Amino acid sequence: MDDFAKQLQEQEKALESIRHKLALLPDLPGCYLMKNQDGTIIYVGKAKVLKNRVRSYFTGSHNGKTQMLVSEIRDFEYIVTGSNMEALILECNLIKTHQPRFNVLLKDDKTYPYLKITNEEHPRLEVTRRVLKDKAKYFGPYPNAYAAQQTKKLLDRMYPLRKCGVMPKEVCLYYHMGQCLAPCVKEVPNSAYEQITGEINSFLNGGHEEIKKELQRKMQEAAEDLYFERAKELRDQIIHIDTLMEKQKITTTDTRDRDVFGYAVDKGWMCVQILYMRQGKMVQRNKSVFPFYGDAHSDFMSFIAQYYSDNPALPQEILLPGPLLIEEAAGSVTATGTVIEAESVQGKENAADSASQPTAGSAEELQEALVQAQEEKAEAEGIVDAAGGAAALQEWLGVKVHVPQRGLKKQMVGMASDNARVSLDEKFRLIERDEERTSVAAANLGEVIGLQSLNRIEAFDNSNIQGSNPVSAMVVFTNGKPDKKEYRKYKIRTVLGPDDYDTMREVIRRRYERVLKENLPLPDLIVVDGGKGQISAAIDVLENELGLFVPVCGLVKDAKHKTAQLMIGDPPEPVTLPRDSQEFYLLQRIQDEVHRFAISFHRDQRGKSMVTSKLDSIPGIGEKRRKLLLKHFGSVKKIKEASVEDFKPLSIGEKLATQILNALREEES
Repeated sequence: MDDFAKQLQEQEKALESIRHKLALLPDLPGCYLMKNQDGTIIYVGKAKVLKNRVRSYFTGSHNGKTQMLVSEIRDFEYIVTGSNMEALILECNLIKTHQPRFNVLLKDDKTYPYLKITNEEHPRLEVTRRVLKDKAKYFGPYPNAYAAQQTKKLLDRMYPLRKCGVMPKEVCLYYHMGQCLAPCVKEVPNSAYEQITGEINSFLNGGHEEIKKELQRKMQEAAEDLYFERAKELRDQIIHIDTLMEKQKITTTDTRDRDVFGYAVDKGWMCVQILYMRQGKMVQRNKSVFPFYGDAHSDFMSFIAQYYSDNPALPQEILLPGPLLIEEAAGSVTATGTVIEAESVQGKENAADSASQPTAGSAEELQEALVQAQEEKAEAEGIVDAAGGAAALQEWLGVKVHVPQRGLKKQMVGMASDNARVSLDEKFRLIERDEERTSVAAANLGEVIGLQSLNRIEAFDNSNIQGSNPVSAMVVFTNGKPDKKEYRKYKIRTVLGPDDYDTMREVIRRRYERVLKENLPLPDLIVVDGGKGQISAAIDVLENELGLFVPVCGLVKDAKHKTAQLMIGDPPEPVTLPRDSQEFYLLQRIQDEVHRFAISFHRDQRGKSMVTSKLDSIPGIGEKRRKLLLKHFGSVKKIKEASVEDFKPLSIGEKLATQILNALREEES
């Protein structure tokens, strides 16, 4: 009680300090850093007006996620910047440096594959996920490795750049296939490489039609000269270009490269959808789903800034949605899957851009009113608005960043947002479906084995190798779902050698003695790993020693160590369950989970005992000296590789050092 009162007192003191600091906030743009009671930065944000934005956290009502953030704030700092752009860049850098747990963190910002032409004397074309400042040329990002590899495969056939990592001493098969210039045995002028890299650059930046025309011309020339094999190779290259470049969903009348963003939020989660448009055609899409805690649009802009901070291959244009209020007012999506609707996009650019002005009371007017309301709200709270954020991004990245209000581009952004909303809805429906299935499976399993309710299941598994380091583990499933806070580990104390039955007796005794002593909840079912012997051992301890009558079942494994059969009763009898039923799947999950937990614990114990035995068996090495050796050298392997002189800083003389080294090396041999 005293601790709770002390905690309240400290909280009040922190809030009083925050109130004083709020009064001193400037009317300037910048970044703010929220800290918890340990001084750890838990959230970083940016604001057009620091005074308004930071105050908004401590006034008015908030949703559950924001309340969780605010409840942990005990102090804050702020950094004034000269503009919105500087605030955006600073926020991105601070998030990367401090990794605050309440911020949107782009964990996979470097996992997208890129095509790279290396900056070497003899350049190579490769697929990479690491973006370095090495003066190489990067193209991408590609939404998946398959798209990148297929493009590289095509370019490898068309352009004879070096394929090998290390230069060989003689020509390889690629040279004979016409796919390498053989710099290993020939002098290749820089002009040849410049021409090839220029053509690859042109191809990947929208010039594939010109490349295709050139290949068609060469194919005709080869056919006229009766070089039919060469003509066939060129024809195959043209087919590959068509196959790769025609796998598109939508088309615009121009050939610009665009990244189109949309996002949706629900239940404290955000989904960001990216549509990649290359040469005016949509080639792929990517989605990211994550929890968020701050203002939705601000956190979305934070995601965009992180996404492009290390991206060397920028598009020519970036399209962003406005504040989410507009998207919600535009209507909800009723699709049942993440299908990209494209019918209304292709070929409508001119008609959409020349649309007449909206009439009174139209949806466009409603959206404009909502835009104005959102901008006023952003102004009041000091949030960087959509237009301001886009302008800051444009200044920073040096490419056009646009928030379209009408026309084809607005439709494209709407398509991305609709797909984000469908993806998010799908996520929650899958979760609900899994939970419903799991609960039903648990209830059905209870009916099969004759139990009125089956809410809590406790499962046990033993692990040892020929009796060494024997351990046991218990996992708990509540309503069919694992409850990891209730998991328990046991070191076996009384059993010598590999005796699975006595091990089960000891663990059951220790667990349920504690349950009775501390008045903990009893399970509806106990699951043991094994058959009749393990079940009988558990029932014997429960009924004859502890006076508990809890149903015990056993899970028997087959020759492949997979769940094969359920046994229950006294004496135990098999229960027939279809192998493809949800009930059988639930039992498999329980058995796999308890086995995984027991094995992990056993490996930890075995690893510790191996280290202990190697050093503790040496005369003159006790626990204190063993810890000192491991701390100094880092591992037993490094101790083994050390010289006698390396032991002197630990005050270990030449004689003992020699003994240690001889003992470890003899054990290894």
